[in-house]
Amino acid sequence: MTATRSTVLDRLTSLADPTRSRILVLLDRHELTVSELCTVLQLPQSTVSRHLKLLADDGWIVSRGEGTSRFYRMLANQLDPEARELWQVVRSRVASSVGSAQDERRVTSVLAKRVQVFFSNSADIWDHMRREMIGDRADLLALLELLDETWVVGELGCGTGHIVAALAPCVARVIGVDESGPMLNAAQERLKDLENVELRVGTIEALPIEDEALDAAVLFLVAHFITDPAKVMREIRRVLKPDGRLLIVDLMSHDRVDYVVQLGHVWQGFDADQLKEWLTKAGFSRCRYRALAADPAAKGPTLFVASARKAPLSS
Repeated sequence: MTATRSTVLDRLTSLADPTRSRILVLLDRHELTVSELCTVLQLPQSTVSRHLKLLADDGWIVSRGEGTSRFYRMLANQLDPEARELWQVVRSRVASSVGSAQDERRVTSVLAKRVQVFFSNSADIWDHMRREMIGDRADLLALLELLDETWVVGELGCGTGHIVAALAPCVARVIGVDESGPMLNAAQERLKDLENVELRVGTIEALPIEDEALDAAVLFLVAHFITDPAKVMREIRRVLKPDGRLLIVDLMSHDRVDYVVQLGHVWQGFDADQLKEWLTKAGFSRCRYRALAADPAAKGPTLFVASARKAPLSS
C-alpha cells in the first residue's frame, strides 16, 4: 500500500505544474518537436526541454528520433490504469482552459507551417516521390466513379497538376487550387495546352471559388496534410452545387511515422468511421468508403476512395 501511495504522489507531482499539464494535453493530441512546442507555448527551449525530461522520466511521454529532429508524444492508452484515471481528470480540466485553447490555435499554425515547408522544397521531385509511394494507377482507379462530361470539377490541393491533367479531357472545366507557388508553376507548365483548365492560388480552408460553383470536388492525397479536416469539409460543401459530389483519395490508417517528418504529414491516414463522421457533420450524405486494390509497384500504405454528396441544409 505504501508503494501505491508513493506512485500516486509521484504522478500528482508531475501533473501539478501547469506548463507540464499543457504539454501533456498537446502531446496527447499531436506528435511535436521541441521547437514546435516552444513556438506553441511561447517558452524558451531550455524550459520546455526540462519539462519534457521530467515527463519522460516519469513515463508520461515517449520520443523518437527522425533525422535531426526528435518527436514527442503521449501514449495515454499505454499508461497503467491508475495513471490513465488520473490523467482523465486532469485533462478534462486543463483542456477546457483558456490557455489550452490558445495552445491549440497555435499548434494548428505550427502544423500548417510544417506542411508548407515540405511543399516549398518539393516541387521538383514531387512527381517522383508520389510515383514511388503509390504507383501510377491509383488515380485512374478512383476517378472511374467521378467522370461526367458536363461537370465543372475542382481539384483542391492540385500540386503539380497530375490529376487536373487526367480530369480535363473528360469534363467541361477543371479549377485547380493550391497555395504553393512552386507547385502551381509546375502545374502551369504541365497544363499549358489544356484550354478548359484554370489554376488559382489559395488555401483549402478558404477556397478561392464561388458558392455552388462545382459539380464535384477532388481531394487526392491531400487530406493527411490538413490540420482541421472538419472545417475543410464544411468549406468544400460551400463551393459544391446542390447534390454535388466530393471524392477523396488518401491513405488508410497506417503506422509509417516517418512520413510525418519526411513528407510533412499531419495525419497517419484515416479509417472509415472517422472520415464519415467529419463528412456527415459537415452536411454530406450518401458517404461511402472503400479500400483500393494495392498497386504492386507502390511502396506506401493502402489507399482508400471515399465519396459523398452535398445534402440540403436541415430546416
